[in-house]
Amino acid sequence: MTRITITNRGQAIESTNYWDSQQAAAGFFFLSTNAGAMRLLVPDSHARQVREMRGAHFVIVSRGPWVDQGGRDAIELLFEDGSDSPYCIHMLADQCDRIAPDAEQGGGFVVTVWTRAGEQLRMPGKYRVVNALPCLDPWVEQ
Repeated sequence: MTRITITNRGQAIESTNYWDSQQAAAGFFFLSTNAGAMRLLVPDSHARQVREMRGAHFVIVSRGPWVDQGGRDAIELLFEDGSDSPYCIHMLADQCDRIAPDAEQGGGFVVTVWTRAGEQLRMPGKYRVVNALPCLDPWVEQ
């Protein structure tokens, strides 16, 4: 697999090899963290799904063992829009360049969504550690 490289400009992505990588060609999302932002990189094959994310008020980022993947460390991104079926993505921790530590649970960061055309969305993020994925639970203030 291709080693994903990203040149940052604060929360922005100045350049990356992601969109031409084997991972993107295979349809895998990538989550990168920098300067208080979790940046979701969307492969070309899923670019149309950005419109499904647009109605969200915030993104709940849950980390835990993914039951269907043998309990491997994973991330769930739930685009909370107040509906009964918000848009959700599950990915293995291997699809992330950094994982927030358990001590950083809560809010105070942003989630941005990027396609080859640049930044598409920006919304508040909330982070939690859960016992198992999928979780799909609404956010409960601590």
